[in-house]
Amino acid sequence: MNTRVCPYIEASFDIIGKKWNGRLIHYLSLCENQSAHFSDIKQELSGITSRALSMKLTELVEFGLINKNVTSDSSVIITYSLTEKGAELAKSLKPIQEWAKRYVNLEEKIH
Repeated sequence: MNTRVCPYIEASFDIIGKKWNGRLIHYLSLCENQSAHFSDIKQELSGITSRALSMKLTELVEFGLINKNVTSDSSVIITYSLTEKGAELAKSLKPIQEWAKRYVNLEEKIH
């Protein structure tokens, strides 16, 4: 019996297993047009520093999971949005969310 861990599972957890990455993908999936401003993301993900958020967003852009969109009229506006690849990852997190609702006791986790 081959007991090696699937390389695709390993590669997936190299991305979503890092702190904040799964939460960022999930958060963007809930936003209108799957897009949000840096400040909105920072406000919603309590506990993340601006520097950490910037690094994580850059990392997710490099993975091809989100796009950094820069528009400039009178001021520069930067938003981040899920790519098709990121949206598909967000969909794959839903069964994990359902599993957690069933088996994870948040009160035990908080204390």
